[in-house]
Amino acid sequence: MSQFGDAIEFIFTTQESRAGGSEVGGTQLLGLLGDHLLLSGASFALGVAVALPLGLWLGHTGRGSFLPLGIANVGRAIPSLALIVFFVAYIGTGFTNVMLALALLAIPPVLANAYTGVRQVDPDAVDAARGMGMTGTEVVRRVELPLAMPLVLGGVRTSAVNVVATATIAPLAGVSSLGDPIIAYGVYGDAGRLGASIVVALVAVGSELGLAGIQRLLSPISSHSPSLQEVS
Repeated sequence: MSQFGDAIEFIFTTQESRAGGSEVGGTQLLGLLGDHLLLSGASFALGVAVALPLGLWLGHTGRGSFLPLGIANVGRAIPSLALIVFFVAYIGTGFTNVMLALALLAIPPVLANAYTGVRQVDPDAVDAARGMGMTGTEVVRRVELPLAMPLVLGGVRTSAVNVVATATIAPLAGVSSLGDPIIAYGVYGDAGRLGASIVVALVAVGSELGLAGIQRLLSPISSHSPSLQEVS
């Protein structure tokens, strides 16, 4: 219990590092939190920006079903650390390279869920929209996406939590994040490692709960299958 108390104190109180000569915890941890959120947010946004339109298009056309499912399977099979190491070895260190690596981790759940969600939309609703003269883009935007929204947001939630958790290994590639206290034990000690882990867990849970709240707000709309009048 004393270790937990030390970790809480580390979160809120600036103190001298184990190695001496520098201050850690408190406001310093707040800076690491900002770096972590920036890296996670940029990676997540890039992953969703790539995966969501692609998944919707593949689901709408019914082509290339092997692509989202294959990418999803590969994403589950490749360890996060291995992907970061690959980028460091062949592309280099730095914020942009780590962001790209994390964006690749964000893509599989969004892509797979967007594709599956659109493919599961009632064909009658799609046929009705097309019969009323809607273009393919309008069918996706006004019919398929609203109906697929619960499953799509499920993938988005999974992606967000994955990125937030994996960003802790960014310091291995020279990028600051909440992973610093977890990795640099000699500087931060047990209190820093546990304190940073608590903050990462809170950020991940907060991301999950926030997106779950958005999903609940959209569910009454997206779960209602549009009639012929509604799609016109």
